[in-house]
Amino acid sequence: MNDDNRDPLLLTPGPLTTSAETKQAMLHDWGSRDQSFIDATQNVRDALVDVSGGGDAFTAVPVQGSGTFAVEAMVGTFLPKDRKLLIVVNGAYGHRIAKICDYMARRYTVLETPEDTPPDVGAISRTLADDPDISHVVVIHCETTSGILNPVEDIAAVVAAANRRLLIDAMSAFGAIPLDLSRIPCDAVAASSNKCFEGVPGMGFVLCRKAALEETKGNAHSLSLDLFDQWQAMEANGQWRFTPPTHVVFAFEAALKAHAREGGVDGRFARYSENCSVLVEGMRAFGFEPLLSHNLQAPIIVTFKMPSDPKFVFQTFYDRLKDRGYVIYPGKLTVAESFRMGCIGHLDADNMRGALAAVEQTLTDMGVTSGAP
Repeated sequence: MNDDNRDPLLLTPGPLTTSAETKQAMLHDWGSRDQSFIDATQNVRDALVDVSGGGDAFTAVPVQGSGTFAVEAMVGTFLPKDRKLLIVVNGAYGHRIAKICDYMARRYTVLETPEDTPPDVGAISRTLADDPDISHVVVIHCETTSGILNPVEDIAAVVAAANRRLLIDAMSAFGAIPLDLSRIPCDAVAASSNKCFEGVPGMGFVLCRKAALEETKGNAHSLSLDLFDQWQAMEANGQWRFTPPTHVVFAFEAALKAHAREGGVDGRFARYSENCSVLVEGMRAFGFEPLLSHNLQAPIIVTFKMPSDPKFVFQTFYDRLKDRGYVIYPGKLTVAESFRMGCIGHLDADNMRGALAAVEQTLTDMGVTSGAP
């Protein structure tokens, strides 16, 4: 259980377990036009640019809503209405971007590999060479469907070589997996408050290259998701155009301060990597097999293949783990029956060992002798 309030620990990709400090930051009410809130918004925007390494070339534009709101805002703002998007897909969140384009009536091409397979960088290069209508490419940094880490730097290089623009969905990676925007050519990166920064849900954001953002006036399909208009308003008076998630912003400000104290991206990556190693080693000892090889696995969420033991029923497994204070995630794969366990949030190696003890006791109670697929 969470020592702060006895809530279950969330071994999920977000929302996730938060610190007492982050929760405490929400125990007040603020006016959305008060200077204290305007300052908090600016602090958050500045901190996000610092984490990105983007410097003066980038700005952070927050949007109300979940991470998908930020992704839709990014695609709708940056993709010209008369051009085409290449969507690099190896999981459900790539397919979600295609669905976003369907709703927006924007043209796109999908280049897909299986959920346990990295994108084919050569195929991306060939596709761009064959289709001059493609102006932008979008890729998922860490595809939460499986937990695979995609080769964003390699993809960025071929996109730049083809003189096209890159958009990155870094929802489950930004803040814990290095992504230095001073070295990676891209126009925008979307993420949210409730992932690797360990804030609470309710706010997405897009890191935007200012020079590219200046070109987007009139592209957006939606008033509320127009990043250019949001940026112009915030630059003018520091305020959100419409009712902002005040409590979420203050919680995020607290979470960003904790992120910096931990050592920024490097410190967060180190803790999550240890969490992942403890989890995988422990689950292997019970017979469970991860879907991905070590070289493809991001330390964010691990997909395990479903055991073949007929006594293993996932819903029973899930419910009994929750009763013991741990919440996990069902799988989303098409390549294999699976379930997922997260490594992120306000958790450490001792919490992971506690989760493993709960798994062991649950398997015993269910009469499951092995987690082998």
